[in-house]
Amino acid sequence: MKFEKIIFLSIPTLLVADVVWPALYLEVRLFSWWAIGLGLVVEYFLIKPLLKLTFRQTILYVTTVNIISAILGIILIPLGGILWEIFPAGIYNYLFGWGTFNPVTWGGTLVLAAWINAMVEGLAYNKIFKIKIIFKSKEFWYLFLINILSVSFAFVSIWVYPVHL
Repeated sequence: MKFEKIIFLSIPTLLVADVVWPALYLEVRLFSWWAIGLGLVVEYFLIKPLLKLTFRQTILYVTTVNIISAILGIILIPLGGILWEIFPAGIYNYLFGWGTFNPVTWGGTLVLAAWINAMVEGLAYNKIFKIKIIFKSKEFWYLFLINILSVSFAFVSIWVYPVHL
């Protein structure tokens, strides 16, 4: 069978797949208009003093790195979540008889999404704006904490108003 036929025949299966994990739920909420807006406002106010930027620079820099983070996050956050499900979740889920949606995995998903965003944003600050935010630096960890806060808006909203996929 030709490769193209295999791909074509597998598309309906991919379209009706019903496997979900916490990162998919979080991803849906991260792309809501209000979560984006709140996250940007938080980052505008907290990045400005960290990087000692002007108001105009802050708006340009934060908006740019968050657009890049959102585009890459579409793939990286769910991928990170599924990798989390393999390891370490595969181990503790087995040991404790838990399913995918447990408190440890939810907490890991929050931290993982914030870490992915901080890594992408730090790299964007480095490459585009020539601002050194390297992994393990004070600035990186501050950026990570800012992203914990901004991702938390979407995260908490899942319990206030559950996602229906």
